[in-house]
Amino acid sequence: MQGYNVLHPMGWDAFGLPAEQYAIETGTHPKLTTLRNINRFRSQLKSLGFSYDWDREISTIEPEYYKWTQWIFLQLLKRGLAYQAEVLVNWCPALGTVLANEEVVDGVSERGGHPVIRKVLSLFITKQPMRQWMLKITAYADRLLEDLDELDWPESIKEMQRNWIGRSEGAEVEFCVLDSDGMETDMKITVYTTRPDTIFGATYLVVAPEYTLLSSIVSTEQRESVEGYQDIASRKSDLERTELQKEKTGVFSGCYAKNPTSGEPIPIWVADYVLGSYGTGAIMAVPAHDARDHEFASKFNIPIKWVVTPNNGSCVESGKAYSGEGIIVNSSNLKVGLDINGLSSKEAAYRVIEWAEKVGKGKKKVNYKLRDWLFARQRYWGEPIPVIFLEDSGESLPVLESELPLTLPELDDFTPSGTGEPPLSKAVSWIKTIDPSSGKPATRETNTMPQWAGSCWYYLRFMDPKNSNELVDKEKERYWSPVDVYVGGAEHAVLHLLYSRFWHKVSLDFIVYENMHGNAVLMTGRFCRDTEGHVLYDIGVVSTKEPFKCVINQGIILGEVQYTACKDTDGNYISADSADDLGEYLQEIIPEERVVKSGEFFVLKDNPNIRLIARAHKMSKSRGNVVNPDDVVSEYGADSLRLYEMFMGPFRDSKTWNTSGIEGVHRFLGRTWRLIVGSASHHGAFRDGTLVTDEEPSTEQLRVLHKCIAKVTEEIEGTRFNTGISAMMEFINAAYKWDKQPKAIIEAFVLLLSPYAPHMAEELWSRLGHPDSIAYEAFPKADPAYLKESTVVLPVQINGKTRGTIQVEKGCSEEDAFTLASQDEKLSKYLNGKLIKKRIFVPGKILNVILDRQNVKAGSI
Repeated sequence: MQGYNVLHPMGWDAFGLPAEQYAIETGTHPKLTTLRNINRFRSQLKSLGFSYDWDREISTIEPEYYKWTQWIFLQLLKRGLAYQAEVLVNWCPALGTVLANEEVVDGVSERGGHPVIRKVLSLFITKQPMRQWMLKITAYADRLLEDLDELDWPESIKEMQRNWIGRSEGAEVEFCVLDSDGMETDMKITVYTTRPDTIFGATYLVVAPEYTLLSSIVSTEQRESVEGYQDIASRKSDLERTELQKEKTGVFSGCYAKNPTSGEPIPIWVADYVLGSYGTGAIMAVPAHDARDHEFASKFNIPIKWVVTPNNGSCVESGKAYSGEGIIVNSSNLKVGLDINGLSSKEAAYRVIEWAEKVGKGKKKVNYKLRDWLFARQRYWGEPIPVIFLEDSGESLPVLESELPLTLPELDDFTPSGTGEPPLSKAVSWIKTIDPSSGKPATRETNTMPQWAGSCWYYLRFMDPKNSNELVDKEKERYWSPVDVYVGGAEHAVLHLLYSRFWHKVSLDFIVYENMHGNAVLMTGRFCRDTEGHVLYDIGVVSTKEPFKCVINQGIILGEVQYTACKDTDGNYISADSADDLGEYLQEIIPEERVVKSGEFFVLKDNPNIRLIARAHKMSKSRGNVVNPDDVVSEYGADSLRLYEMFMGPFRDSKTWNTSGIEGVHRFLGRTWRLIVGSASHHGAFRDGTLVTDEEPSTEQLRVLHKCIAKVTEEIEGTRFNTGISAMMEFINAAYKWDKQPKAIIEAFVLLLSPYAPHMAEELWSRLGHPDSIAYEAFPKADPAYLKESTVVLPVQINGKTRGTIQVEKGCSEEDAFTLASQDEKLSKYLNGKLIKKRIFVPGKILNVILDRQNVKAGSI
């Protein structure tokens, strides 16, 4: 409506665990349930009047779509960004598949909340080697981090990604393992530290429970304790293990290592607050200068050695670690040629790294928390991975691009095997194939891609959804990219949003190198010509560094408030504010009709002494608080539902649904209709056409209209839809006071209303005599001339004391102001019949009337 070309599409991210779990529970094929749900969702969305371009509709489960998901995977494979490795995985027995780190929350699966165990899958499930497909997202860690600064995203989302990537600079240092006689062995533990300046204060080492050399280090006496601890740790998520507030746990390995700087033997402990996936899986613990290490050392009586003092010479609080930088102390060993006493932390860190590199004990290192993306799932409902394995050698080969899409076979039994073997292993005839190049027998990959694969690049396909020759036409991509506004939940911060940025950057880097023989080879980098003058053809799929220019996090809509009463073990009601003091107590859901508000709290209507727990929960079927939009549309209409969702509160805030609240906006739409069309007859029918007139609007009417235009425009652009609706409500209130409704005024208002309530607006536009859709009309623009206030509120004082105010025109004369004051109901009793000594008038500021006190009765002023 403002003259821009707008691409607002809709598609279905329909592969993945939720659809498959539902299919397994109901015994129906996931394709059937998915298509049925898509049809239902599409019908509901259309009924609500969303402005989607349905000609561009796509679905990740259609072979025409996932052909290009598979094509992208092949490009990653060619560039070495897709590879197989035997790695620690998050195995979810209930789901029968491995999960990426990002899909595990508080030790349970993000989907379904099932317990997750961290193990090497081949050792834990199959007892056979099982290599997992990985994507080398870590190769793009620096670019993913640096380019965040340029994005118009919520700072909280950017910070979540920065923390997840977790770039740090430090050093890797080797600690030699000692034998039972205290002699050095050939075994070394390499630690990563961001504070090499504190190395003299390292009084013990900690290795992760999954540390690869642990079985070789642990003593015979401690082996059983260590293995038991490993089993417990495997059932915790990375987040649980690294939570600062959690109580530190650990077990002694029974072995010691040598601090390479001090030369002292220090114990090697196993603790789950160290992750095998971060750094080297081992740390040097400096309890005097790290809060976690201090807590651990205090609990297990490990020595604490101070090596840093604050720059300002202040004392460190007793019983706490000092983690800041400062001046180094107690850090000298001339036998090894290292003395950093008296240096600043930064200078000392540099000296330690320099020393370590010189004597072969370590090196400078940049590290990341980000791990490569685990890209294989032992599930059926996902994109087949386009790779085959030669039967005689096991060599993996990519499927030819000309054979894409590699379609998913039909299966009657798609339940997980529980052994780690994917359900696709049951499709025997589909698995067996022939390598077209050599003619040798081969088998297909039976793992499928994760549910995030198709959603990594869907925004590109929306730009060119019917293209069968390439992922997206370059000219169309350059025209539409990047996505101007992306609306989504914060829960995707380190999942979809991070994955999409990675695939986008990879797509930016696709290069074809034409060698001297004319053969095209995929290369890395963005160049125009190599050193020998060979041409490098840039076939980058995308033309921008980032996929989403602006991200807006919408708030979720919570279910209606639920009231819960607490009961003691005898079944008696107890007040919620005292329930915790009793320890165990029961809960009972209380219906709204038995609840009353008392001050800031809700209480039982028949016993106000019983305070209730009032809480709104996220809508879910298990809680029974889901609102079906069909029911709301049936009773109130689609426009009322749209308006209520926007009127509930700021777009970015979470809001609580209240069905009774929808009646307010429903009444507003009814008032709007009656203002323009008139009331219904006694038969319930409305007149044809409208009540508007062709006469010219007054200045006051224009002022009210343009004030509304300015406000609604500003609020839409700021995604403050609730206050935009408030502005339109104010307009309707003002319009009801007019004797006539000029067509020019009403038409402009209907245009303002149309993005909010498109169905009513279309009907009103038609009744106003327009044959074409309102959607293609220009949005009204506010005229600044009508936004200037022509009146001011003038305070009126009597004998220096403010007695009221009057509304006057700007430039109003003293005489006119005094006349208006004399006519004002509140002020007239002070002025009429009184002898006026003088008047003090400051235009637009104040009118002060000084009365002759001899003629003023006592107490009247």
